[in-house]
Amino acid sequence: MTQGGDIWLPDVQHTPSPNCDERPGQMPVDLLVIHNISLPPGQFGGEAIEAFFQNRLDPSTHPYFAEIAPLQVSAHLLIRRDGRAQQFVPLNRRAWHAGQSCFQGREGCNDFSIGIELEGTDDTPFSDRQYERLLQLTRAIQSHYPAITPGRITGHSDIAPGRKTDPGPCFEWRRYLEQL
Repeated sequence: MTQGGDIWLPDVQHTPSPNCDERPGQMPVDLLVIHNISLPPGQFGGEAIEAFFQNRLDPSTHPYFAEIAPLQVSAHLLIRRDGRAQQFVPLNRRAWHAGQSCFQGREGCNDFSIGIELEGTDDTPFSDRQYERLLQLTRAIQSHYPAITPGRITGHSDIAPGRKTDPGPCFEWRRYLEQL
């Protein structure tokens, strides 16, 4: 669904984040980056992730929040443990999810990628509903950006090695990619 030129997917909750901007020039979108997130770390549910992506995380509610509250980050999409999905940034805009990153010699992956966060941790298996929803959303994204082939889907750990570890060893890459 396109609203004012922005690409918002149907059947997801739209929760706009201010942490995005225009992609540079005519940069083609040709990479999908898979992440994981839980706030506080290791805890699922609640509104902390949404608050974080919308710059309204209360630093007084958890010691970890005091560290991260000043950061301005976002992802295009978040998939909760029960499979519910939220979209924070239109697909055509640049979300601030990858940070310092490089894919196949190209720096600054935010410029040409879409980021999907899975609610989880590196060492917690993801739910069946998350994989089902991830497959649905990946196919929807590929319909808008056919250059995102299975070979152009990667983990945050692969584009920021040594700095990031997600989606982690519990993410079943084979299961996901074989079903695309």
